Amino acid sequence: MKKDDIRRHIRARKALLNAEERLAAAERVFETVQKMAAFTLARRILLYHSLPDELSTREFIDRWHERKEFFLPRVNGLNLEILPYDRSKLHLGAFQIEEPDGTETVDLKDIDLVIVPAVAYDRQGNRVGRGKGYYDRLLSTARALTKIGVGYGFQLVDEIEADPFDVAVDFVVTDGNGVIRCRRR
Repeated sequence: MKKDDIRRHIRARKALLNAEERLAAAERVFETVQKMAAFTLARRILLYHSLPDELSTREFIDRWHERKEFFLPRVNGLNLEILPYDRSKLHLGAFQIEEPDGTETVDLKDIDLVIVPAVAYDRQGNRVGRGKGYYDRLLSTARALTKIGVGYGFQLVDEIEADPFDVAVDFVVTDGNGVIRCRRR
């Protein structure tokens, strides 16, 4: 299946979920993430602020923000900047996503773990994003960094055709499949 076909298919599946199902899936996924060694050992975590059709990160951030340092991305042209999370310093950004305010950007090399959103993943860690390449550009500078993809069970697909510039994740966690350690080809 081509990336645009995967995007359409997943969008249609997400539209069938009700609020209870969305909340329950997010709870299961992030309960699993918080038990992973990569999360336990990480002090500084880059996370995303979720869009309505993504697994909600809000409860997870609320639960952990006093014990972990969270960072959120902010769109700057074609790239993402990384800024510290502060609930009192957020605004709606370029794609109606809450983004951090401020000027104190952080280099990706100072981050211990990245929790990466995507439209779909496969078992090799390949991902289909929304099509703009923001995370691929950001993560291409630190491929050794541990990356965890999160999603609903139906976001795990058989195979994604990876382009040379695509950056894979190391683990995928879904509500239906638990933790998948990704196998590189």
